[in-house]
Amino acid sequence: MSGQCPRIIIGGERGGVGKTTLAAGLLAAWRGRNWLCRAFKKGPDYIDSAWLSAASGHVCRSLDTFLMREGVARWSFRKHAIAEGVNLIEGNRGLFDGVDADGSFSTAELAKLLAAPVILVIDCEKRTRTTAAVALGCRLLDPQMHLAGVILNRLGTARQERVARQAVERDANLPVLGAVPRLSGLEFHERRLGLVPPQEQGQADEAVRAAAEAAEKYLDIERLWKTGWQAGALPAGIVEAGAADPVKTDGRAGHSTESAEISESPLIGYFFDSAFHFYYPENLEALERQGARLLAIDAQATPALPAGLDGLYIGGGFPEERAAALSDNGTLRKSVLTAAENGLPIYAECGGLMYLGKRLITQKGTYPMAGVYPFSTVLEVTPQGHGYVEALVTPVHPFLRAGLRIRGHEFHYSRPVEWKDGEIEFGLSLLRGKGFAQGRDGVVRGNTFATYVHVHALGEPLWARSFVEACRTYRQHCRLATPEPAAATAPVTA
Repeated sequence: MSGQCPRIIIGGERGGVGKTTLAAGLLAAWRGRNWLCRAFKKGPDYIDSAWLSAASGHVCRSLDTFLMREGVARWSFRKHAIAEGVNLIEGNRGLFDGVDADGSFSTAELAKLLAAPVILVIDCEKRTRTTAAVALGCRLLDPQMHLAGVILNRLGTARQERVARQAVERDANLPVLGAVPRLSGLEFHERRLGLVPPQEQGQADEAVRAAAEAAEKYLDIERLWKTGWQAGALPAGIVEAGAADPVKTDGRAGHSTESAEISESPLIGYFFDSAFHFYYPENLEALERQGARLLAIDAQATPALPAGLDGLYIGGGFPEERAAALSDNGTLRKSVLTAAENGLPIYAECGGLMYLGKRLITQKGTYPMAGVYPFSTVLEVTPQGHGYVEALVTPVHPFLRAGLRIRGHEFHYSRPVEWKDGEIEFGLSLLRGKGFAQGRDGVVRGNTFATYVHVHALGEPLWARSFVEACRTYRQHCRLATPEPAAATAPVTA
């Protein structure tokens, strides 16, 4: 790929201004015109990424400089971006919102890292000229960031649009590249963690089409496209095509992550359905790069774990929304418990942790789960853990070496109940974040590890290597010889 890489960031004055709906609509509108595009998401997010994937027709990649080094984030963008069309990056939260007063790891910082022009989405409800003040403040706060235009969202009247547009263009000296009225039913439905994932929304295709129609009607499609093409060459320092892949080596420990021999390839199942679908594509790809074969499992419909598994990965999602179906599938729950007791390596994140407990308690009822761990989880109405996490690996962690410092993120409304301190061992000691309880996370039972922390394989390359090694050891020495099913292609990878 040449240095030319058309790109644009859709940012917001704050979270919840409609960025995802507008970004998805823009991607779908471009795609409808047969204009090539790709999608990226800034920040630790699964749901927005799923909508952007659906709109663009390609896997959306996450770019997060807290979870991964800046050089790796730039490499990932360069690897997956296209030169023949526009690469749209949706920001997260407010444009300058980061982990501190300097806005570290914010959308604005990513924009500067990639030298990408930013389009600012502003919620215009109950204001006119003040919209210009918001736009001007964002333009002046960091002159090194290129704020290229504004989209006015949730306008109430034609007069409000006219006044706000004139004020932004005159007083903030920024072009208005879209003016969207309040449209009943346009924006994707929301729930606790943000938008309802497309995997759960029955009319996901219709929702994307409606967003595309709104984009064609209310956004300046051509000028936004041209803005992406005006981004110029990528800045110096971004890894050139053909250069060494920075994720094939863990620089901290010097471990090679090249693929193992296929003859030693362990078979790893992973839950993938409307209850469990929070997987970074890079995580599944990292497991494959380490030599694993992947098999998708529907936790609501599959009666038992397939024969021949050497490991199980249970990602996050919304098990509480499918609690009855998960509980009703008692044969699978029993199969998972038996596998854990027999030493099958199991790695579970957030929703997976909830599944591995005794019971899941919601406002609708109490549902038996797999019972691998001696605790239950209860769903609360407010977040119990939200934000970035840093942790030290303890000696009882079944996969990672003690003392390793890892980064991740958590966002959960559930909390553990019905547990006693002496009954549980923890594989993580938290330096930042809430986790399971009392500054600890990563519940360990034999070869089973469950945590509220989501990690990204590009930031923690030892994660995939260590888990696959445990699965390979199990394959070679622990499980009985059984017929193996054919591995399925991971549905969330490119």
